[in-house]
Amino acid sequence: MGFHAGTWVVVRSAEEILSSLDRNGELDSLPFMAEMLQYCGQRLQVSAVAHKTCDTINKTGGRRVAKAVHLKGLRCDGSAHGNCQAACLMFWKTEWLRPADAQSDPADKIAVRGVTPMQMEELRAKGSRSEGGEEVYSCQATRLFAASSPLQWWDLRQYVTDLWCRNVRIGRFLRVAVLRALYHLRSIGVGYRVAIALHDTGHKLLTGRPSPYKDGLIPTGNPTPTETLDLASGEWVEVKSHEEIRLTTTEHNFNRGMRFDPEMAQFCGRTFKVDRRVERLIDERTGRMVAMKSPCIILGGVVCSSEYSERRVFCPRQIPPYFREIWLRRAASNASGLVGSRRSGDR
Repeated sequence: MGFHAGTWVVVRSAEEILSSLDRNGELDSLPFMAEMLQYCGQRLQVSAVAHKTCDTINKTGGRRVAKAVHLKGLRCDGSAHGNCQAACLMFWKTEWLRPADAQSDPADKIAVRGVTPMQMEELRAKGSRSEGGEEVYSCQATRLFAASSPLQWWDLRQYVTDLWCRNVRIGRFLRVAVLRALYHLRSIGVGYRVAIALHDTGHKLLTGRPSPYKDGLIPTGNPTPTETLDLASGEWVEVKSHEEIRLTTTEHNFNRGMRFDPEMAQFCGRTFKVDRRVERLIDERTGRMVAMKSPCIILGGVVCSSEYSERRVFCPRQIPPYFREIWLRRAASNASGLVGSRRSGDR
């Protein structure tokens, strides 16, 4: 593709991009959404090559994506999709971009070219339809399964690509590879308790943190507790310890339908700023807007690292995890610091 993490690109004009789309507003089944038009003509940086992703619709594991990248900081604001608050990282087909020329494109943001109200409305219309009196949405998240193909976790070419396109640095790659190998010892005949001890010791040595693989303490079927903090954007909070959170989740790590995932354990004991409350989002399977019975919290700089995810390690999608308020406590100040990334220099 000629792109790698860190490459500077320019988003092509609206006319060029729209001419690449089919009548459904898609290229290779991936929609170009109305929320993306505002970036036409801008000079932006590739955060990761989106050669693979995770299947959040059918839960099949990893999926291969052709000729696509993620651009740094560009998340969907949901403005053309019922104000969905999922804040998904957007996919950009390489046909919609061109390499930036440092001499001819010196500005961080070049004036938007060629976006008309008619073009905006045309894309908005392709992003939703009325079905039985209810609005049904089509976006990159709902179409991602169709826009991708199966990718087996044991296909070594994906990991070569991760390194080659600089999505993953070699140090992080080796650390995660060792920990995944230790974790899977339990399934290849090594004594279960011995395998757990080896993994937990190795995890502590390599990360400085305890193992994230701990089950909740509430028997399945029993009610789980709730707590209301009425957190607002900009407030500082501390993620409770994993041991405290286990007291609020079932044996399968659920609290009122929401799972505390092993990916989230790395943030325990750390202080973050509340990014937003999530009260509505699009169901990726049905395309229908879902109102959250209990609003959840997105924390600034906190995203899935995909280091503990089964069959989709190093997925670059960076989905922000949702936190129940009972898993958080207000912090007196930002004394602990906002730590959004795992390690300085890691990618």
